[in-house]
Parts: sequence; structure tokens; C-alpha cells
Amino acid sequence: MYVWWGTGTECISALARVERAGGQVSQALERLDGYAEAWHEVAATDAVRRTAARLLRVHPLRAADALQLAAATVASEGDPRTLPFVTFDERLAAAASREGFRVIRPASGVIRRAPVQHR
Repeated sequence: MYVWWGTGTECISALARVERAGGQVSQALERLDGYAEAWHEVAATDAVRRTAARLLRVHPLRAADALQLAAATVASEGDPRTLPFVTFDERLAAAASREGFRVIRPASGVIRRAPVQHR
């Protein structure tokens, strides 16, 4: 599994919101630690930054979402058909699909196929 360099921080942020609201997060933190040991982190390289800048100009994304999608694009070595893209965010899912990724949305069970490119 490939993740962008900010994934751990994003997950901790979400879990901290749950914890501040009185929820229990200890099991989720343990699972996150297990995932983190197994994932491959895509660093914040110039290629990721350039790709994120392009994505921001063509999709209505927030900066962090553009960096996440850019990291996936770099990890796929420019061929998004080679990697699935998993996200809970509808806007990010739409952009990833338009970029050619097969999108998996765990919360909804939706798998969005990349649009067919006609030339």
C-alpha cells in the first residue's frame, strides 16, 4: 500500500477529533500503527509538488488532497491504471477518477471506474 507522506498526520487528526468528542480511539491507533509499519510512504518530492500544482489548476481540490493525489500519480509512475485509489472524500474521488485511477470508497462501498479515454 502506498500513502502520501501526510497520511499518518491526517489519520491522527481525525482520531483526535473523535477523542476530543469523548470517543475511544485506542484500538484505532493500534491499527494505524500496524498499517504504518506495512505501508510505503511517498515523499514530498519536486515531482509530487509539480503534479499537485497541476491538479489544483484542473480539479476543485484542497491543497492536502492535491498532494495526496499527486503522490499516488507519482507512485503509479504516470500510469494510474496500475494502482487503486482509496478515499472517503467525494471531491478527491472524482478527481482521482478523472485522472484515470480506479477509485475505492470504503464508506460507500462504491468502486468508481476511470472514464474511458477516446482519442
